[in-house]
Amino acid sequence: MELILWRHADAEDGFPDGSRKLTAKGMQQAQRMADWLTSRLPADMRVLVSPATRAQLTARGLTENFKTLKELDVGAAATAILAAAGWPDADGTVVIVGHQPTLGRVAALLLAGTESDWVVKKGGVWWFSNKLRHGETETVLRVVMSPEFLLKQ
Repeated sequence: MELILWRHADAEDGFPDGSRKLTAKGMQQAQRMADWLTSRLPADMRVLVSPATRAQLTARGLTENFKTLKELDVGAAATAILAAAGWPDADGTVVIVGHQPTLGRVAALLLAGTESDWVVKKGGVWWFSNKLRHGETETVLRVVMSPEFLLKQ
């Protein structure tokens, strides 16, 4: 299984929190990352997105074919994210578009075995693989990418 955690891009301040849109910078971040991901992801990937506007707008740079899940909203539990993705047993590739601090907690849980407040930068992705090796399940961190490291198209 491939699991990509993608934090929403830079968003406006405001209220209500769920209605905050991306800034101009955030739109650029989202599109750069979407372009980078597009060339690396299979066509049959599943994309699961928080209902928050900023997450929806981030995901739209990648595809219009995504599923919105309330389980991925602001304040979600790390275990709820993994359950929604089907980690570690689902087949294929799942992209989760969500929020901090949850995504950082998911990353910590996958790599360190316990939740901790790790930081996933705005618009950034953490890409994990899960494979069976010698009868044991292994979690592999394949890539950590931040939009500022991607060239403008």
